[in-house]
Amino acid sequence: MALRGTNQEFGRPYNRRIVLEAIRLNGPTTRSRIARQVGLTVQTVSTIIRELEEQGYLLSLRELPKGRGYPPAALRINPDGGFAVGIHVTPLGIDAGLINLNGDVIRAERRDLPRSAPDAAFAVIESLVRDLRATRPSGRMLGVGMALPGPFGVESMSFVGPTTMVGWSNVALRERLSEATGLPAFLEADMAAAALGERLYGIGASFSEFYYLYFGVGLGGCMMHEGTALRGAWGNAGEIGHLPLVLDGDPCPCGNSGCLERYISLEAYGRRGARIGDAAWVAEVAPLFRSAIATIENLFDPQTIVLGGLAPKALMSRLVEASGTFPNSVAARRDRAAPRVIVSDGGQDTVLRGAAALAVAGALSPRFGQMFVHGRETASDPLLGIAQKGMAA
Repeated sequence: MALRGTNQEFGRPYNRRIVLEAIRLNGPTTRSRIARQVGLTVQTVSTIIRELEEQGYLLSLRELPKGRGYPPAALRINPDGGFAVGIHVTPLGIDAGLINLNGDVIRAERRDLPRSAPDAAFAVIESLVRDLRATRPSGRMLGVGMALPGPFGVESMSFVGPTTMVGWSNVALRERLSEATGLPAFLEADMAAAALGERLYGIGASFSEFYYLYFGVGLGGCMMHEGTALRGAWGNAGEIGHLPLVLDGDPCPCGNSGCLERYISLEAYGRRGARIGDAAWVAEVAPLFRSAIATIENLFDPQTIVLGGLAPKALMSRLVEASGTFPNSVAARRDRAAPRVIVSDGGQDTVLRGAAALAVAGALSPRFGQMFVHGRETASDPLLGIAQKGMAA
């Protein structure tokens, strides 16, 4: 994956985030190596590293000399240099995790809270975050990121139906989250947060272009392009669950019929799979899954599709196996270096890590952190265009 800095105006906050990310991915490493990797001068990188060291985000270790002179200092992330809380709210309950700068889940908690109303949910979030922070009472808390089901801002689809947070419309989510936790707050759709977590800490780190297919209470996805989530004009790109694939199929709360997530999602599995059994359910939905994979490939041309989310890994693996040979698409290449579909190992932690990463990015580079926040508010941010050009270089 290419990480490229920028010398353009407003680029300094972005460069801080890129340098830190390059060290996390490649450490222990040196200033000169980082400069080559991100396309910045050694002087620029050294200035950024000095600041990050002074702020406690990096550790610099120097080996004993084996000959003349001293070897260059080896840089690595200070895992205890900062912590963030990742929260995932679904129609089933609330998960929260305390994450360090290495992306390690220090502690995770879950509260079953089906169909929770906002007031009850934020009371639970306040309690969870207080308990998690007590795990590292002297640790620097960078912020909190919350992931929840989308889409957002679509009257006929947002907060409508069993795969969304019904009754959460018109709630000032960011303000409520900050008020409940006392921390800088960031929001994202769960499928995009999971894709970010996969890119940073999972199989996705091996690919510059991959599609994350999120198998949760609903079904969604996110295309990752050179480390950036492709979010669309209003932040709702990837709602593949609302592709109407079944002619005259089951009615969907979105207003259409035959939508994919009415057949492939944890909500659909609960309705149908519990009655007919896992094997029968997998066999029943495998043809739809095959069509969905070919559709994603032809639309986005990813190196691979990573299947992850809240569904048990065993269930997702059986679905991939039952699909057999996928239909012909632009992905059916002889020179493929990876399977067309890979099942993620991350599970719920992937969402929590991605949500926490929003807060880390926002703390280290506030304007860069806005890139991951849903909605059109990023459209006027001059750093957005700079970051996209830098990552595509």
